Amino acid sequence: MPARSRLRSTAAAASAAVLLAAVLTGCSNGSDGHGDASSDGHSHAESSGAGEISHIHGLGVNPGDGKLYVATHHGVLAVDDDGSSERVGDTADYMGFTVAGKDTFLGSGHPAEGSGDHANRGLIRSTDAGKTWTSLSLAGKADFHALEQVDGTVYGYDSTAGLLRVSEDGRKWDERAELAALDIAVDPGNPGTVLATTESGVARSTDGGETFGAGREPMLTHLSWARGAKGEALYGIAPDGVVHHSTDGGKSWKKAGTVPGGQPQALTAVDAERVLAATQGGVYESRDGGKTFTRRLAVSGG
Repeated sequence: MPARSRLRSTAAAASAAVLLAAVLTGCSNGSDGHGDASSDGHSHAESSGAGEISHIHGLGVNPGDGKLYVATHHGVLAVDDDGSSERVGDTADYMGFTVAGKDTFLGSGHPAEGSGDHANRGLIRSTDAGKTWTSLSLAGKADFHALEQVDGTVYGYDSTAGLLRVSEDGRKWDERAELAALDIAVDPGNPGTVLATTESGVARSTDGGETFGAGREPMLTHLSWARGAKGEALYGIAPDGVVHHSTDGGKSWKKAGTVPGGQPQALTAVDAERVLAATQGGVYESRDGGKTFTRRLAVSGG
């Protein structure tokens, strides 16, 4: 590589590391309050309706109705094909979020103001597509900022303790590696492989999250492994919105396209070609493996 190209690459990686470190610091602040700043370090405008969306924490497609669901700082939204959206439940702050099956969601986060619930909700579950939620475990103890379920096993990154937790039933948990991470992804074809985004790059575990190696480039904020794709459809998004795609479990990456709208907020690979991404500008969808994106939902504030 020419010297000038190496310098540009090094500078870009350094800038990405600084940005990711800032996001990680915000995520680890552990504030339990519900005011102008949430526990993820972002400022939020108060929302009065489903159309006023300030920040997004998770995305998924419900196989029960085929709709896109968006977990936000003020509730979970169901999004129709025409871009209209409806809040399906309360106005709680939903952090870690994943669609676990037909009408079944897993989540975490913080309660709506005045609810009297624990500030950190631990693992919660909905079996009616987000309308109501029940507490499964770790209420008052854990705040999961990333959740994955593979073959019935739940993997969660607990930002409160700064560690990976793993549970076969969502109630009893194994404590695994301690690390500062923003997101995790689990290989659906080989759950022993777990990846995490850190300020030094993508860190890999080959023992189910017991230990992680050093982070390696590319510098990514969010990761998602598409289910049913034999572990080959792995996607990541960089702080500048560039989507990266790996077909060898994260050993090598290729750039696909760029998601509009600024800093990334969430990423979900639905299948090998369909990718959902949230940025400061809204929720975007790709049907061609991350090469091009169209906006599904607008966001009113960062």
